[in-house]
Amino acid sequence: MGNAEGMHIADRHDPATPQTLVGVSFDTPFRAQEFVVAAGGLAAAGKLKLRDVVTIIKDEQGKANVHETIDPTPGRAAMSGAMWAGVFGLILGGPVGWIAGMAVGAGAGAASAKMMDLGIPDEWVAWFKNAVQPGTATVALLVEDLDRNALVAEVGRFPGASLVYSNLDITTVGRLNEALGSSPA
Repeated sequence: MGNAEGMHIADRHDPATPQTLVGVSFDTPFRAQEFVVAAGGLAAAGKLKLRDVVTIIKDEQGKANVHETIDPTPGRAAMSGAMWAGVFGLILGGPVGWIAGMAVGAGAGAASAKMMDLGIPDEWVAWFKNAVQPGTATVALLVEDLDRNALVAEVGRFPGASLVYSNLDITTVGRLNEALGSSPA
């Protein structure tokens, strides 16, 4: 399992394994962060496999801040690409190879980060970004091998939160809403 900021994010996805997307909205970023930690606890206990966690916080003016746990940013990927290609260029071509390798590696790293989406698809991140109400925070979880009963029990610790989206069956969605004390999403 990979470790992204203390989270137990599963390393590989088997395309045959169905993925579940769940979004829950909270009144404060602190409650949203507590839910992220709770999801990490479920993953550590083997109740689900986390593929990605995205937190969207929207201030009172409607400006959204998105934090993704696993998608590489172009800046980080460019830095990593520059470093490794620079070392390779230095070995093969000396100082000139080092500079050329860094330039090529940075460009390749940034381009690859823009092209790959390892977790929640960008279209869904944009959807959640638009769905988040001002002054709230929403956590979107992409999971596999979900123990639905464990998720329902865990969200019950967050009364007042609301289910924004789920691709779970209607019965589980109803149980989640009931655990949160909210009306159906």
